[in-house]
Amino acid sequence: MATDAGNPIPRFPAGFLWGVSTSAHQIEGAAGEREPSVWDVFTAEPGRVKDGSTAAVACDHYHRYREDVALLAGLGVDAYRFSISWPRVNSPGGLDFYDRLADELCAAGVRPVPTLFHWDLPVGLDWLERDTAERFAEYVSVVAERLGDRVKKWITLNEPAEHTLLGHALGAHAPGRQLMFDALPVAHHQLLAHGLAVRALRAAGATDIGIANSHGPTWPASGQTADVEAAGFYDLLLNRLFSDPLILGQYPDGLGELMPGDVEADLKTIAEPVDWYGVNYYAPTRVGAPQGEDIEFGGLTIPAELPFSVRQIEGVPVTDFGWPVVPEGLTELLTGFRDRYGDRLPPVVITENGCSYEGLDDQDRIAYLDGHIRALHRAVEAGVDVRGYFVWSLLDNFEWAEGYARRFGLVHVDFETLERTPKASYAWFRDALRAQR
Repeated sequence: MATDAGNPIPRFPAGFLWGVSTSAHQIEGAAGEREPSVWDVFTAEPGRVKDGSTAAVACDHYHRYREDVALLAGLGVDAYRFSISWPRVNSPGGLDFYDRLADELCAAGVRPVPTLFHWDLPVGLDWLERDTAERFAEYVSVVAERLGDRVKKWITLNEPAEHTLLGHALGAHAPGRQLMFDALPVAHHQLLAHGLAVRALRAAGATDIGIANSHGPTWPASGQTADVEAAGFYDLLLNRLFSDPLILGQYPDGLGELMPGDVEADLKTIAEPVDWYGVNYYAPTRVGAPQGEDIEFGGLTIPAELPFSVRQIEGVPVTDFGWPVVPEGLTELLTGFRDRYGDRLPPVVITENGCSYEGLDDQDRIAYLDGHIRALHRAVEAGVDVRGYFVWSLLDNFEWAEGYARRFGLVHVDFETLERTPKASYAWFRDALRAQR
């Protein structure tokens, strides 16, 4: 893969926040020391995870967090984005772990940036039910009261679009439902939970709150009307459905009519002002009209009955996951957001960006990160207010339905011995951060 990694990355504005990200279910392990989540139930079902694995141990971060914080300190990041396991907080002593982690991070000079929900819903709760949003706000209040003296930057939810699509519409992720468009209440209730969480955090004194939404440009497969319309519908479902309510206070193109409850009242909650808007970016998606058959794409089966089909982007490198590598898509996405939302767009933080590659001498990952950071700088030069960038991920980890087959980490994890070994990309990112200071 071509790279400019030998040349210095342009300097970002003063105060720009550099970090790395993880999530609780993917790295913590210690499953026996918390109540179960929907992912524990899902991975126990044969055939749900491609290599048959579970996250019962994962990276054993629960017992090795001090070692991992030392890796963060050595990397020189400003901040560490992790998630808090709602099932663990519900368990006796569970919040004590996050107390210890926050203390360790602060002692190392690394800012803790917790995500309050990253897909590991406690068993017994259901995003189809409105009550789950209320329960989420109660849990957020408990966490904020305990950690708010050390945590200043909060993230409410991670990727509600993917949790809706993969977990409830297509069944590829927990809880494994295949509801198709009947999954729309899941989206609404997560967005409502976000708004209620913002209120709970404000009540606890928080002044630095955002969300981590996944977004990418949608490219029509051709200029034909059917392809353009299909791409527009895909963009509506995967992008605007989750950004318009937060930023504009309304659902796009009549989708509000399909949502449950008093939608107008709920939108006032959903649109509670945030201090910044988090974007998880991986790639654009090329979309065309339906082709009348199921399509295998990026580890997913796209059903024939959907009103669109996903096509390969030709002429670009792909990761080990088969995802296209298109750094310029990040610039396009952010400038498009600026054009769509104008002054209503909050400052942006890239809360995830990364790739899966094998090996310790991971030059392809270095090229990927270098290209995307440069693309991000071009967005800054174009006038987008970008305040931070987090690499996914610090560690190789449990990659959901792929099990341990996909490695996103700057640090290699041997899942037999749990030994951590920094990769070439770890050293490259460390040096890139030093050059920014």
